[in-house]
Amino acid sequence: MLDCLGRIHEYTNGDRAGFDASRLVQDAVIRNLQTLTESSQRLSSEIKATEPQIPWRELAGFRNIIVHGHLGVDLPAVWLVVEQDLPALAAAVNRMITRAGRPG
Repeated sequence: MLDCLGRIHEYTNGDRAGFDASRLVQDAVIRNLQTLTESSQRLSSEIKATEPQIPWRELAGFRNIIVHGHLGVDLPAVWLVVEQDLPALAAAVNRMITRAGRPG
């Protein structure tokens, strides 16, 4: 999960215009979001419970929207997730790694 978060940050670097202008960046971000959300579903309930402020169920639901979005992906919604939700998720993942005794 941390690798995906890092890649998304690297690809976007907080630059909405760059994200909007590049299908390559959009595809890379969407792919990493897909991998990230799939990985989140593999976390145990006990681990998720250590970060109750993260909306784990909604994260799984977002994965379904990305993977099964037959009508296309809502790029503004993807950007909102990148900008507003991923920083808190990255912090939570780092805390979970620290609690597990592994370096972030």
